[in-house]
Amino acid sequence: MKPPAQLNGLARIYREFPRHFWAVVGVSFIDRVGHTMLFPFFSLYITARFKVGMTEAGIVLGILSLFGMFGNVTGGALADRLGRRKPILFGLVASAVSTLSLGLAGDMRTLYVLAVFVGLLSRVAGPAHHAMIADMLPEKQRAEGFAILRVTTNLAWMVGPVIGGFVATRSYLALFITDAVASCVVALLFYHLIPETRPEPHPDEEHESLGRTFIGYLHVLADRPYLAFVVAMALCGLVYIQLYNTLSVYLRDVHGLGSQHYGLLMTSSAMTVILFQFWTIRRLNRKPAFLMMALGSFFYLVGFSLFGVAAGFWLFALNIVIVTVGEMIVIPLGQALAAAFAPEQMRGRYMAVYGLAWSIPEMLGPAGAGLILDNYDPNLLWYLCGLVCAVPVLALVWLQMRIGRQERFAELLQKD
Repeated sequence: MKPPAQLNGLARIYREFPRHFWAVVGVSFIDRVGHTMLFPFFSLYITARFKVGMTEAGIVLGILSLFGMFGNVTGGALADRLGRRKPILFGLVASAVSTLSLGLAGDMRTLYVLAVFVGLLSRVAGPAHHAMIADMLPEKQRAEGFAILRVTTNLAWMVGPVIGGFVATRSYLALFITDAVASCVVALLFYHLIPETRPEPHPDEEHESLGRTFIGYLHVLADRPYLAFVVAMALCGLVYIQLYNTLSVYLRDVHGLGSQHYGLLMTSSAMTVILFQFWTIRRLNRKPAFLMMALGSFFYLVGFSLFGVAAGFWLFALNIVIVTVGEMIVIPLGQALAAAFAPEQMRGRYMAVYGLAWSIPEMLGPAGAGLILDNYDPNLLWYLCGLVCAVPVLALVWLQMRIGRQERFAELLQKD
């Protein structure tokens, strides 16, 4: 009896990618489950344990994001100077210890101080992780590789909060312990299963000091097309972050839809990614990469703008599908393009600067949206989101015309 066609397709996809890549995917899933068990309930923990409001919880989250930027930049330099494994292993263990300390904090003042260190340490491994994926996969496979990681992240978001909610009803401290244990398990698996992937350094760079490695960020900042790309992605991120930080409040206060409705919308988004993410990226083969990014940004423009027009749960669900289609294009292809911009020996620093396209919106997006919701017509927020998304659409079309035909971009998604 022949196995189902779906299983044959999955087996074929598995064989297309190297074994060590799948090891990274597996340990990343475990790590993400631990993370998604804890952080959806982090604000609840702060307000319940310390008897404070969302203002204080927001300050803690802002500190985490602000110092996460510094951790991200540090991690990019370390990934290029020391290799990929050391920053990742250090980040996992340090994050486990520092995150556990949040659960043991006795007062808000201590929590503010700890948030500085957790923000720094929790982002150190990110650039090395993305650089490792770029090291492992040839240029033509990177978008698909990052798409697979997106699928595992969404699977984790479907599993982690369910487990976390069960644990949180019994003990918030248990959430911090479980996340710390998961990080340590991932560190052990990573140490035993995944080799170093950093390309051999140029002789001139082999004994380069860490200070000179940091100075190398000036080279990244001098890459004007890359900076234009990062700014375009930051504007997309500024809009996309509203899906998680603002939409739930808007639905509740303006349309009377509770947390259950919002949860269904987020679940439908995750299921769409799980079912169609890899298929979507594979269907983009041989299409101009920057134009596909412009298309994804256009889906953002349409989907977020319609939140200001829609009335009723099913229309909001349709908007979520439109936004999710854009997400399935923008996020994995954006990571692959960031890696394509980078010279081989500067991949960690380029990926670190790309990380700012997410950390800066995390800091600014919720506060800006709150200002609009509290003082103006709430629908104005979504119209402004559409206008903001128009800028990346135009910028990405411009990048396609200027550099999109270079080999590393023109053939980014082509299969051998």
